[in-house]
Amino acid sequence: MAVPFRRRNGNSGRLPSVKMARAASACEVPEEPGLRAPEQLRARLGDSRAAHGIVGWRRRGWAERRRARRAGAMASWAALSPSIVEYFDGEDSYRCGYCKNESGSRSNGMWAHSMTVQDYQDLIDRGWRRSGKYVYKPVMNQTCCPQYTIRCRPLQFQPSKSHKKVLKKMLKFLAKGEISKGNYEDEPMEPTMEDTVAGDFGLINKLDIQCDLKTFSDDLTERFESEEKKKGKSPKEEESSELIQSQAMEEKLGSGEPSHPVKVPSVPKPGKGADLSKPPCRKAKEIRKERKRLKLMQQNPAGQPEGFQAQGESPSLFPPKANKSNQPKSLEDLIFESLPENASHKLEVRLVPVSFEDPEFKSSFSRSFSLYVKYQMAIHQDPPDECGKTEFTRFLCSSPLEAENPPNGPDCGYGSFHQQYWLDGRIIAVGVIDVLPYCVSSVYLYYDPDYSFLSLGVYSALREIAFTRQLHQKTSQLSYYYMGFYIHSCPKMKYKGQYRPSDLLCPETYIWVPIEQCLPSLENSKYCRFNQDPEAVDEGRSKDPDRLQVFYKKAIMPYGVYKKQQRDPGEEAAVLQYARLVGQPCSERMLLFRN
Repeated sequence: MAVPFRRRNGNSGRLPSVKMARAASACEVPEEPGLRAPEQLRARLGDSRAAHGIVGWRRRGWAERRRARRAGAMASWAALSPSIVEYFDGEDSYRCGYCKNESGSRSNGMWAHSMTVQDYQDLIDRGWRRSGKYVYKPVMNQTCCPQYTIRCRPLQFQPSKSHKKVLKKMLKFLAKGEISKGNYEDEPMEPTMEDTVAGDFGLINKLDIQCDLKTFSDDLTERFESEEKKKGKSPKEEESSELIQSQAMEEKLGSGEPSHPVKVPSVPKPGKGADLSKPPCRKAKEIRKERKRLKLMQQNPAGQPEGFQAQGESPSLFPPKANKSNQPKSLEDLIFESLPENASHKLEVRLVPVSFEDPEFKSSFSRSFSLYVKYQMAIHQDPPDECGKTEFTRFLCSSPLEAENPPNGPDCGYGSFHQQYWLDGRIIAVGVIDVLPYCVSSVYLYYDPDYSFLSLGVYSALREIAFTRQLHQKTSQLSYYYMGFYIHSCPKMKYKGQYRPSDLLCPETYIWVPIEQCLPSLENSKYCRFNQDPEAVDEGRSKDPDRLQVFYKKAIMPYGVYKKQQRDPGEEAAVLQYARLVGQPCSERMLLFRN
């Protein structure tokens, strides 16, 4: 039976179900007594490689002392090297949750008994993702719907009009108890007149926006020369053809970002498909001010700051202001706007470590689980038997990441967390996230369907972006927000590209490329190499497999030593495949368990 698997970070259908279920059952170190006998385990798992390996390992008995011995061994292994993985060689084919192809989705996978945050950071930067302790990587050039890792750059992020609308809606609800009119369930399907970024993570399975890709303009000089010829146009005609200047290069993160300006997309008509390849629209007032500022810079070759005038020049159009009343509000201003003392509701966001040893996580577990069941059954129509406590614990409360609290890290430390949204003393949403050395990685979101009118998917994503910015203040290298996978071939998953600026990961060289540069290629082909340099190669590729670390018979050894003890011709192919997928640095740090 397929394992339920719907995440914010990617697959909206089913997990690599057979391999995931077998890996989970075969590889987990049991925390409670009552283990099945080898025959029962083999019957339940069939002829899987994981079943044969684990059953063979446990063949001699299931007494309490043997369970204790294995648990103790795992603890000692973790002390030596926290990252311990079991790789399942070959490729798994399963039903695609996007195009519904019964066997079109393909991936490689491994079970992580434990993993350091740095190792997982390096793995997701090579296209891997986790679901519980199962870590998998799509076979990009073979899978029916290629899944590209996507990250947002929060330091340059500016909320769009749709984002601001969601934040203001929340503030009105908290302050006055106001509930917006309209059909909340259909909200993500209706793009606003001036902004087409709307898209709720939780309701995204109903989103169906078509993309009409157009090429951006890159000739700033020519556009400015034509401005004077447009004086006779009406304000509306002029505003639709204004230009905005791209970010200054020194403010950019990521490689290869275009420095040319782009056209502001014209407003889509109601009912028409929105052009998701274009940047979010800006207010007409902001566009006019930007145009005037750029003209002023052309007139001021000395490069003096705004508010000053060069000798012989007319006074500046933008004198210094004593306050910031005309400045657009930041994301934090919109989220943390003060509420009246007699506010109708109180919202509290708590960051709770994913650990049953944490008292807050343990005390809220039952309520969090009840919310998960309500969400899965109402939003995804899952039957009750697929929403059990075992499934919930395995996929959302069990993480391989080892918590770390270095002095130069964020105050909360690194690891897996539940970001709980408490409204008037009850949990209405939980965002599952990983805090890693360079990013906050979104894993999943579940919420109370009774509060769908608050667009909790969008709201929680904006809160997570703001949270990343907050962590960056102390830990400067932590500056990205990973949103999981972007699937261009699936219209329902294109919404992630509207949290800009954002980048996609090249599936061959593993460099980050601005999404604007990737979209034209994706329109022509599902699978694309984004790195335009034909000579570029994967710099982190496996160059010396003999240095790969293997755990075998309670001993750690390099693969060069291990392979001399093996006679199975298929063993080398499996290990080399693993080394190629995880890269040289991870292969030298992580322990590959072999039986």
